[in-house]
Amino acid sequence: MEKLMKYSEAVKRFDPVLGLEVHVELGTNTKMFDQSPNTFGGDPNTNIMPASIGLPGALPTINKTAIEWAIRLGLALNCEISEVSRFARKHYFYPDLAKAYQISQADVAIAHNGWVDVELDDGEIFRVEIERAHVEEDAGKNTHIGSEDGRIHGAQYSLVDFNRSSVPLIEIVTRPIKGAGARAPEVAAKYVQALRDIARALGVSEARMERGNLRADVNVSLRESPDAPLGIRTETKNVNSFRGIEKAVRFEISRQAQILADGGTVVQQTRHFRAEDGTTSAGREKSDAEDYRYIPDPDLGPIHASPEWVEEVRASLPELPAVRRRRLREEWGYSDLEMRDVVNAGAMDLIEQTVAAGATAAAARKWWMGELSRQARETEVELEELAVTPAQVAQLQALVDEGKINDKIARQVLEGVMAGEGGPAEVVDARGLAVVSDDGPLIEAVEAAMADNPDVVEKIRGGKMAAIGALMGPIMKATRGQADAKRVRELILERI
Repeated sequence: MEKLMKYSEAVKRFDPVLGLEVHVELGTNTKMFDQSPNTFGGDPNTNIMPASIGLPGALPTINKTAIEWAIRLGLALNCEISEVSRFARKHYFYPDLAKAYQISQADVAIAHNGWVDVELDDGEIFRVEIERAHVEEDAGKNTHIGSEDGRIHGAQYSLVDFNRSSVPLIEIVTRPIKGAGARAPEVAAKYVQALRDIARALGVSEARMERGNLRADVNVSLRESPDAPLGIRTETKNVNSFRGIEKAVRFEISRQAQILADGGTVVQQTRHFRAEDGTTSAGREKSDAEDYRYIPDPDLGPIHASPEWVEEVRASLPELPAVRRRRLREEWGYSDLEMRDVVNAGAMDLIEQTVAAGATAAAARKWWMGELSRQARETEVELEELAVTPAQVAQLQALVDEGKINDKIARQVLEGVMAGEGGPAEVVDARGLAVVSDDGPLIEAVEAAMADNPDVVEKIRGGKMAAIGALMGPIMKATRGQADAKRVRELILERI
């Protein structure tokens, strides 16, 4: 069991420095260096061609769309675009890398020297500087059978699926992220979230972390003070959730702080993240660039990104997330705090789609930030994974606005929609949940409640209108919560 220093003490005693390497899978139709379909899933080893796995005599060709999308992403990250860049071979052996080398970019990346402004939970802007964004191919996927944690150690045997091999990737590498202090975990997670939002806005990737479209290698080191040299870093590989990134950073800070406080030395190594308990465990000692024996790829010519092409791509860029957030906040009339809450909850796209489907911005926010956020927390899923669409939320609110159901009934309708019983109107009809506005049943319930509560009736006669609320409870109970509250109030006052 790793010894850990309390996090608050660790960030008081040491200055954390981060480095993030984020891999974004591009959603092109075909792979980076051959014509194999670039699709998620499918039977193992079916989406491959000879070049995907480096069979003898198979030569790679460059996917122009992937290069254009790399330029799009680089421009959105405020990077300079290299007029000439080229591919290299990065040599290492692993079972999912059939060629024993990965085609990547080494000395000159297609994009470099950029930055992203990250908005933290309290509205503070933290700038993360980007060293480079380079194009490379993904490797295949190993499945280790028989080990307790799904890793190769202790496995009885391993299976390799090359469907992911040669899928186009952009690896975005930060410069050392300094000055985050105690907020380092939040900065790391928000930065990756910002990259996710940018990639989706550009349409270059679905950027779904649970599918591996977006994954982060998290480097952490500690030093005595901001003036001291950088410490020895560890690299936690392939973290695929925002919460996981935060937990990995916190754990490594606490772990490394205890080692340094005990007079030990941090080992430069890769580490594995354990999502079940938020810890990391040792992998292999970390290789430096020279260990990979980079050489120019003799089968691939240089990439020429002319200034004219780059400007053409720049002109095609859509509205970027930060600009869009400001515009929507103004259109919706939300406060800065309300908008931050919406963004932090991952609800902005859902609210925008709900408004587009006919709901007001206030109503859309009420549902997604209220009842639906509660449902997501209880079931431990993201909001967008709930079994209800923005259009259905807008339909639900329309039924409320039309007086066919009230807010209380609407929650029951929502449960039915999420249970797969159909759209809101179908659930109302099937469950018999429509508001009772017919005077007959309402008069019967009103007169019964008044007869059972004469003291309340006298208070209302005396001018205490708030006492009407005391009659609403039994009336709603008698009508199974389906009484039209406005009409009930009118009937009570008519009788008094």
